[in-house]
Formats: sequence, structure tokens, C-alpha cells
Amino acid sequence: MIEDQSINIPDKKYFQINEVVKICEIKAHTLRFWEKEFDALQPMTRKGGRRYYTKKDIDLLLLIKSLLYEQGFTINGAIAHLSQEDSQTMPVIKEIIFELEEVLKVLKS
Repeated sequence: MIEDQSINIPDKKYFQINEVVKICEIKAHTLRFWEKEFDALQPMTRKGGRRYYTKKDIDLLLLIKSLLYEQGFTINGAIAHLSQEDSQTMPVIKEIIFELEEVLKVLKS
């Protein structure tokens, strides 16, 4: 994912929604809308429906923001673009998994 080097993300495991909206410079209602539209954006929820985001979630939000606001994608276009990225990286991930399984077999023998 694209990571904006000018944005300083604190070194934490989880972030609350108020922290995320400040980091990403978007409104909370926009963030909640994007959660409904983008399947890949799934923050962890706890008691009372509180959302907790990871750095991976923030990176994805920054990418979505860039696609929509800077690159001029529509919501559907951004969804398609992200799906295309996933389909391109999946074969690489499967190859890595295969190689790791082979290494594991050697280590077990």
C-alpha cells in the first residue's frame, strides 16, 4: 500500500476513531461511510461498538483518500482498483506460502 511519508503515525497497536480522523484528516462520518463501502476496511469493534483501527487500516484509509480526493476515482472505481491490486498480489502470496510450507517440511524431517 502507498504510505504518505509526510504523515506521522504514532507507534501504537490500536487507534480510536478520533485519533484516526485526525491522522487521516477526514471526518468521522466519512470514515464510517467508507467502512460500509470498502470491504477491506474492517476495524475491530469492542464493547458498545467502539472501533479500533490498526496501522494497516490507517494505510488503507490514506490510500482510499488518495484515490478519491487526489486521483479522482469514484467510490466504485476505487473499489475496483483495490480489488485489482489484491488480485495482483495474491499469486505472489500463494507462492510465498508454498515455499514456506516446503521449508517447514524440510525442517520437520
